[in-house]
Amino acid sequence: MNRPKIPLAQEGYPFIAFAAFVTLITAILGYDFFAWPSLFVTGFIVAFFRDPERMTDAKPDELISPADGKVIIIEEQFDDIYLHEQVIKISIFMNVFNVHVNRIPVGGTVQEIHYKPGKFYSADSHKGALLNESCGVTLQTKTGQRMVFVQVAGLIARRIVNWLEPEDSVQRGERFGLIRFGSRVDLYLPVTSKVSVKIGQRVSAGKTAIASFS
Repeated sequence: MNRPKIPLAQEGYPFIAFAAFVTLITAILGYDFFAWPSLFVTGFIVAFFRDPERMTDAKPDELISPADGKVIIIEEQFDDIYLHEQVIKISIFMNVFNVHVNRIPVGGTVQEIHYKPGKFYSADSHKGALLNESCGVTLQTKTGQRMVFVQVAGLIARRIVNWLEPEDSVQRGERFGLIRFGSRVDLYLPVTSKVSVKIGQRVSAGKTAIASFS
């Protein structure tokens, strides 16, 4: 029998507990001027770390979005960091109001984890794409295609959480991590891939089909 799951990411529990504690203490002491803002902050943190269940109607051969947010980049370029070949890059920007739990776009085997320390510029800027802290995952599908998904920290985001390790076998839609307080996720796909989203489109992690391999 499936156990019911609390729809919150565990990484958020300490933040929620601290904010709730501050709210409770200020309320008990009668400091309404501080209690109401603290209550608002507590509600915001709870909303930020929400982790709803997701189901997709994407076809079995389609990749699904690894993140909630807005598609800000779709372009062909040479990837000189991960795959060292020509790729299609898709970038999804997450603001502080999006669900920040990230999900596997396609099933396969994790080959490498590439963590890079860096700065914390705005995640939707060119400088942020080049210099920010990031964690990339190279994955090979069961049919042999190689692709990469990269968590990129943002102006407010100060912590990338990635639960994957090399040689992990993963399924499409599984949770693999999150980024705290605003960020982006980049995808690097084979140039033969067929993209099914467009710039400016809103997508949902674990639900929206974004591309398929040729």
